[in-house]
Amino acid sequence: MPAALRGGAQSKAKPRAKAPASPRKSRGPSKAKAGGYTPAKLGAAGRIGLSPTHAMIAAGGVLAVMAVVALATGDRAERLGQGAQAALGQQFASLGFRLNAVHVQGASPAATADILSAAGVYKDQPVLGLDLEALRARVESVGWVEEAQIVRLLPDTLIIAISERRQLAVWQHNGASRVIDAEGRVIPEASPLQSASLPLVVGQGADQHAAAILPRIAARPRLMSRVEALVRVDDRRWDLRLKDGSLVQLPAVDEEAALIQLEQLDQRSRILELGFARIDLRDPTMVAVRPRDQVRSSGLVADGA
Repeated sequence: MPAALRGGAQSKAKPRAKAPASPRKSRGPSKAKAGGYTPAKLGAAGRIGLSPTHAMIAAGGVLAVMAVVALATGDRAERLGQGAQAALGQQFASLGFRLNAVHVQGASPAATADILSAAGVYKDQPVLGLDLEALRARVESVGWVEEAQIVRLLPDTLIIAISERRQLAVWQHNGASRVIDAEGRVIPEASPLQSASLPLVVGQGADQHAAAILPRIAARPRLMSRVEALVRVDDRRWDLRLKDGSLVQLPAVDEEAALIQLEQLDQRSRILELGFARIDLRDPTMVAVRPRDQVRSSGLVADGA
């Protein structure tokens, strides 16, 4: 039979036999339609053709590429990268990459509240849109913080790990009291009223020299338990003001030798218990002791002599 021409009459096609039903179709609805297998936080990833695993890999890959570009091309690319990162963060937030937990490590309870306040992060914030370097700078601006490290754990957690500055003493000068660390730096957020257990150092220069004298006094518990304050005199030397009103005058040099001399004297005669007005250790060749009954009614002051 000749072939049928276009536009011409065509011979009737024979009906095709029906294909057997697919075994898959006969098993009922698929798991994807039934729902319940995709994690809630990443459920939206399936709607754009990404599995949860692929979504996390993609996020990590984009961040890595942006970091390499910023390092290779300088500040301009870094600024562009930050803008792209913010946009990326908004996109991935819809897939579950939103801030749900912040963990502060290495901080005391008093410091933790100030650190979280300075961090300025909030629940459901896009995790991938966080500028970690800016966040670290804000945390390190807190007086409690010596150094900070910020770690982003996908999909929803932020770790703030810090080294906290150790409180050394309360420094009193010009009518104000402040808490200082071992380097003499003021910790603005620390309250002197809540630091009554810390030693008290008084006067100009006491903040810078406290770290040198305090361990020597602390090494002598009998003396330390009686000290009310350490007074810096003319920014040269120390007077120890005791709780019973006595004054121990230390020399400008070789404080350790003077403290040993006082310790030996106390072992022999229990001088710290006798309540002398003043014990003068400034001359290494002699100890001058003034009985309390010679004290003027106006009281004792550090005379700087």
